[in-house]
Amino acid sequence: MIGSSFGGVTIPLILRTTLPKYGYRWSIRILGFLFLACLLVANMLMKARLPPSPDAKNKKIISLHLFGDLRFTFLTISVFGLEVVLFGALGILPTYASVATSFSPDTGFYLISVLNGVSCFGRFLPGILADMYGRFNVLTLMIFMTLVIMLVVWLPFGTTSLSALYVFAALFGFGTGSWMALVPACIGQLCRAEEFGRYYGTMYFIASLSTLVCIPITGELVESVGATVMVGFMCAVLGLASACFVVSRWACLGWKWSWKEKV
Repeated sequence: MIGSSFGGVTIPLILRTTLPKYGYRWSIRILGFLFLACLLVANMLMKARLPPSPDAKNKKIISLHLFGDLRFTFLTISVFGLEVVLFGALGILPTYASVATSFSPDTGFYLISVLNGVSCFGRFLPGILADMYGRFNVLTLMIFMTLVIMLVVWLPFGTTSLSALYVFAALFGFGTGSWMALVPACIGQLCRAEEFGRYYGTMYFIASLSTLVCIPITGELVESVGATVMVGFMCAVLGLASACFVVSRWACLGWKWSWKEKV
C-alpha cells in the first residue's frame, strides 16, 4: 500500500513535466510503459502463498449472500462512503485549488503530492498499531480523526489560507492512507483466508460504484453552490460512513459494546 501511495506522489510530478512537453497521448503512454515494466517484473517474481482452493471453482464470483452478515453489510456501506470522500477529494483538489481559491494553478499538483507523500506513513504506522490494539479499533479512530480535520481545517480555512490547505492535505493523506491499508485487514477478520478474495471482491464490487459518482457530484457542487458546501457534503458523507463502521464493529462484538475489546 505504501507503493501505491508513492505512485500518487510521483505520477502528478511526471505529468506536470510530460504534459506540456509531449502532450496528453504520449504522457499516458509513458505512464503505461512504466506500469507495464513494473508488472512484468512483479509477475515473474511473484509466488502464491496459499494453493488455489478446489471449492472456489464451485462458488459464484460475486456472492451477494454475504450481505446476510450484518458485519459485512455495514462495513461495505462504510467503505462506499469512505471511497466517495477519498476519491472525491483526490479528484476535486486540483480544481478546488484553482477555481475556488486565488492560489497558483500549480497548487493542485503540489497538494496531491503532499497528500500522497504523507499517506505513505498513514499506510504503515496505523497498521503497526492495529496489530496491537485491533484493526477495527484503530480504523475507527483514524476515520473520526480525518472527519475532525475536515471540519476544523478544510471547511473553515480551505479557501482562504494556503498554509491551512497544505496542512489539511498532509493530515488528510495520513488519515485516508490508513483507510486504504486497514480496510482489507478488517475484511480479513470476517472470513477464512481462502474466502478473502470473494469477500474483498464482493465488497469492492459495490464500493467501487462510488468512484463513478463522487467526482461528478463534487465537481457539480463546486460549480453550482460553492466549495464550502461541497466540503460540508463530504463531511456529512464521512459522518455517515463512520457511523456505519461503528455499527459493523458493534456487530463483530455480538451486539455487546466494549471500547476495550480488541477487534
